[in-house]
Amino acid sequence: MKLKTVQHSRYFLLASMLFSVFTALGQQSNGKIKGNITTSDGKPAADVNLILKDSKYGTSANEYGAFEFSKVKAGSYTLQVSLTGYETLEQEVSVTESETTTLNLQLNVSDKELKEVIINNDKMISKKTDYVSRMPLKNLENPQVYNVITKEVLKEQIAIDIKSAVQNAPGAVPIIFPSGGLGITFRGFNTGINARNGMETVSGRSSVSVDNVERIEIMKGPSGTLFGSSVSSFGGVVNLVTKKPFEATKTEIAYTGGSFGLHRVALDLNTPLTHDNKVLFRLNASLSTENSFLNYGFNKTFLFAPSFIYKATDKLTFSVDTEIYNTNNTRPMYARSYGAGITNPNDIKLDYRKTLFNDDADAQTSSSKVYVQAEYKLSDNWKSTTLFSFVDEDVDHSYQYYTSWSSPTQVSRSVSRYGPVVNKYTNFQENINGEFSTGSIKHKLLLGANYRFTKTAFTYGTTGILDNIDITQPYEPTSRKAVDAVVSEVVYPVPEENTFSVYASDVINFTDRLSAMLSLRLDNFVQKKIGETGGYNQTALSPKLGLVYQVIEDQVSVFGNYMNGFQNAAPVSQPDESQLILDPIYANQYEGGIKVEAFDKKLSTTISYYSINIDNALRTDGDGYSFQDGKQVSKGFDFEIIAAPVAGLNIIAGYAYNDNQLKSSDPAVGEMKSSNAPENVVNFWLSYKFQNVLKGFGLGFGGNYVDKQYKFDDEGFFVPSYSLYNAALFYDQPKWKVGVKLNNLTDQKYWDAYGVPQAPLNFLVNLTLKF
Repeated sequence: MKLKTVQHSRYFLLASMLFSVFTALGQQSNGKIKGNITTSDGKPAADVNLILKDSKYGTSANEYGAFEFSKVKAGSYTLQVSLTGYETLEQEVSVTESETTTLNLQLNVSDKELKEVIINNDKMISKKTDYVSRMPLKNLENPQVYNVITKEVLKEQIAIDIKSAVQNAPGAVPIIFPSGGLGITFRGFNTGINARNGMETVSGRSSVSVDNVERIEIMKGPSGTLFGSSVSSFGGVVNLVTKKPFEATKTEIAYTGGSFGLHRVALDLNTPLTHDNKVLFRLNASLSTENSFLNYGFNKTFLFAPSFIYKATDKLTFSVDTEIYNTNNTRPMYARSYGAGITNPNDIKLDYRKTLFNDDADAQTSSSKVYVQAEYKLSDNWKSTTLFSFVDEDVDHSYQYYTSWSSPTQVSRSVSRYGPVVNKYTNFQENINGEFSTGSIKHKLLLGANYRFTKTAFTYGTTGILDNIDITQPYEPTSRKAVDAVVSEVVYPVPEENTFSVYASDVINFTDRLSAMLSLRLDNFVQKKIGETGGYNQTALSPKLGLVYQVIEDQVSVFGNYMNGFQNAAPVSQPDESQLILDPIYANQYEGGIKVEAFDKKLSTTISYYSINIDNALRTDGDGYSFQDGKQVSKGFDFEIIAAPVAGLNIIAGYAYNDNQLKSSDPAVGEMKSSNAPENVVNFWLSYKFQNVLKGFGLGFGGNYVDKQYKFDDEGFFVPSYSLYNAALFYDQPKWKVGVKLNNLTDQKYWDAYGVPQAPLNFLVNLTLKF
């Protein structure tokens, strides 16, 4: 067992948080107002502001027209709904202690007129989330930096995959793993999409679909305190928020076609299943096929994702979120090593649009996911959320291509075959959220526990070096038949892993402007032995501290944080088949910055500086060997601006600078730039929707810049910087929408961090029908 030594004050902090629950349970209950607001033609009135006159209570309807006032003192109020330039709606309402008053309101304007008043761009600015801190906390109250990519942005950009979607977040650079999953690099570290609605998910071999995405949340910095090491990296966490059922009947059918034989059909169907709206249902499904821009390669996907909400009582609500996602595609060609004189992909003489392998050596994967949640309101100030998730990621077979370049024209080829591979992940989680006061000090408290266990079956085979060819001479692509004839296959026993975690977080509001966040997590990792090998039992304590002061209340805040991340490091297999036994790795981040939400929420800006420090960092040399012999410091700053300065105009822009250095204890190695860590990354997207003449017509323009980055930690091979520019035109009407998108307008040749060539100039055409 390896146990990290911690100060007694951290244990006292956890005990204090646990004790504070008992201070609050005796508080007096208040009442609640909830309901729905529609237009005169029965459509949901989205994002309309509501207030109780002559009181402090205010809220806004969500995109489905639902609203709720919580913790309202008993009494009589006047509910007011106002829209600039329209008649104000007022209604008398009475609130009784410990009871819920339900209202159904209707505005005397049509849906068409309402859309002229509401600035749709506000949805792109919204950073509302219950997942980042596992509690309802406003952006200005949160000492952590995070980005939110909304579905409105994805629709404008005709995003057909997660890879293109995440590039809207400052500093986020996507790559495709050799295994087929999506990786995202930011703050100098790489992570997968490992969280779904705040719970663990897995996509290392099967990736994920964009068709069931409500928004993408990217939390910056080590987030092990609230999410654990299995979900987070030292750069942060990527959380996928899925589409949920709502109280209206709505259907969208979309077709997208484009370059390289793209054909894609998507369905989004929502309907209540009962007249009282107690049972809600939503189905998202898609079918897609696309060829590669290379002379070989393809990608076929199928998504089926039904979800349900059942409102059992006023206090108890169940939700079920399920998904089946199947893929059949080819993996990217990955180069393991480069000979002398090869410093970047431009030195290799292989044609940009050619590959060395046949696409009959493909991959077939499937993933099944089930998420169940029960939310119970213990009182007006306290609720319990019980969650269960099961993720089953299966690989029937996966052929992965590898090359080793001895010169710009000489290359050896090899193939690894994976499968069957079965990864089963089960999670049970319990969260208690509450609010209470100790004198004039207000608290928002989270208490949680999580139990996770995994079960894996793993079959692997490799050809070794198949041949060595000169690409200037005629050659045949390596076929599946040639691989199967020589591959040696072995079933590897994989030990089961169990993790038990408890965590607590207390947001203390000393005043309306000054607040502090105190969080702590205890993890116990256990890996069972297989025979005489493997097995470990490690315990980690991970704290998180934050401080926020609102210089201008609800508009400008300054913040600072200390965040900790922990990675349980399993042994690494070296190229010579030896095993490197690793110690657990800890990362500590210190960060400070400013957040702005001003001009009636039409501007959102965050700028911060951070430093992430690791004392026993892991590095990899150009031959693929791993070493744990040094220190790593990743520091830099993030800047994001989202604005809607005038009706119809939307601006999203970001800049991230990162300096990520590894310093080995081996004097012969010294200090070096970390791999897959570009220094400068820029993103922007500008769009305008005409408001009067040509109403419904819009256009957008954006781009991404990614700086030079090294493939290995020895700085021997780098991927050149690149700039991409994209443009879109769309025409949006109540019953239909059509859009056209051009990607990589300058037809630039560029490569990802692994040196894999990316798509040249291409186009997308989308038609969406709305019912």
